[in-house]
Amino acid sequence: MRIEIEPGVRLFVDIEGAGLVADGAHMRSKPSLILLHGGPGYDHSGFKPLFSQLADIAQIVYVDHRGHGRSDRRPAYEWTLDTFADDVVRLCHALGIAKPIVLGQSFGGFVAQRYIARHAAHPAKVILSSTTHHMGLARKLAMFDKLGGAEAREAARAFWTQPNAQTWAEYDRACKRHYNTTPQDEASGERTIFNTDILFASAAGEQQTMNLLPGLARAQCPVLVMAGDADPVTPIEDAQEIAASLPPQWVQFERFANVGHGAWRDDARTAFAVLRRFITAG
Repeated sequence: MRIEIEPGVRLFVDIEGAGLVADGAHMRSKPSLILLHGGPGYDHSGFKPLFSQLADIAQIVYVDHRGHGRSDRRPAYEWTLDTFADDVVRLCHALGIAKPIVLGQSFGGFVAQRYIARHAAHPAKVILSSTTHHMGLARKLAMFDKLGGAEAREAARAFWTQPNAQTWAEYDRACKRHYNTTPQDEASGERTIFNTDILFASAAGEQQTMNLLPGLARAQCPVLVMAGDADPVTPIEDAQEIAASLPPQWVQFERFANVGHGAWRDDARTAFAVLRRFITAG
């Protein structure tokens, strides 16, 4: 379904699980877990079907960012982290959600970091998964060289310094296979609605100069940082710097061994155990 979050702007939203469940003589509330997908340019489909297993402890809210996937197309000047972060608040207002748990994966983690900076009092908890706070090109190139040699390193350098259709095609061929340490669902890409215009605009623009660390000090709720030590595109050192920039009383850092981009893609059992503990913790 499409939800209007402000006049003329509709986001695609899919909701799994009840927010209120019968519990003896009472109705018990479950928290709303809002999933912010990666990209930019992708959609929410990468969370399905794995995240269905959390529907017993949370109401799962899948959303396509503004201009992405099945959400309404929007002009390029709206494709900013500030806008995407503010959309989390707008969506919660439209759905009547108070104190959500917000999970940002990869690019969604950029959005979630900006959301912390701009709306620190809004969430109950935040999860930052396989994300970074800056371009960090040198670290990316070093990891791609380690995992895929000179070919992967050069393809990564070409794309991240000049994002376009040609460099993306080579990056997709030479680099994407190194994102994870285990075989992935080959059909997942076919299920995805992919907007390359947003990818190229963001990769060439805001991602080149962003610095998300200063805003993290404003966090007012528990924040879980999840990272794999074999992730080439958002290296583990980036996650360590994110964790170090959050208030120590709020941060929880989970490092996953021999895991790449998106811990649940390579070690679902451990990753979802961590997520369950964090979501249900008082």
